[in-house]
Amino acid sequence: MASPSEIADRPMGLRERKKLRTRATIQQEALRLFRERGYAATTVDEIAAAAEVSQSTFFRYFPAKEDVVMYDSLDPLMITAFRAQPPELTPLAALRGALVELRRTLPREELERERERHLLASTVPELRARMLTSLTGTVELLAEMVAERTGRPVDDLALRTFAGALVGISLATIESMARGSVEDYFDTYSRALELLEQGLPL
Repeated sequence: MASPSEIADRPMGLRERKKLRTRATIQQEALRLFRERGYAATTVDEIAAAAEVSQSTFFRYFPAKEDVVMYDSLDPLMITAFRAQPPELTPLAALRGALVELRRTLPREELERERERHLLASTVPELRARMLTSLTGTVELLAEMVAERTGRPVDDLALRTFAGALVGISLATIESMARGSVEDYFDTYSRALELLEQGLPL
């Protein structure tokens, strides 16, 4: 997995922007087909046809069908928003500020696409297994983000415990997506961060 600096500072030339548009189109069409036909019933050929790309192009961007769902296009935006928060903020406060920024600036259709992606990842058995496997990489990414802000080494136990707690919050709140809107999920996640900030009083 790329480091926060590599993700956020990656150059965005014309070719790179075209690749991002193609990747986004494939994912958008795949999610639409999954919604209409179901994940298992949708084939790679159908996704490629809907996105108007060849099968080989599909596999150039996504090694397997499940990778279409697992690809998170918001990572670079989240990292940029996190790094832009005032340096005096704690990592938790900076994370909350970054979430507020994304919620304010991202188009609703993009937020809905993210909601749909997470719902698939949490409800389709093979995707859920893949999501759980990927959590180690998520912990690494969060640890690197917080290490950069705090100046602590990335293997610091407190830092890694914090990163693990953030992943735990994601797992604990993801079901709220099925029960409500994108706004509901953001509110639930923000409240969970507040509880963590308070020391999880029980």
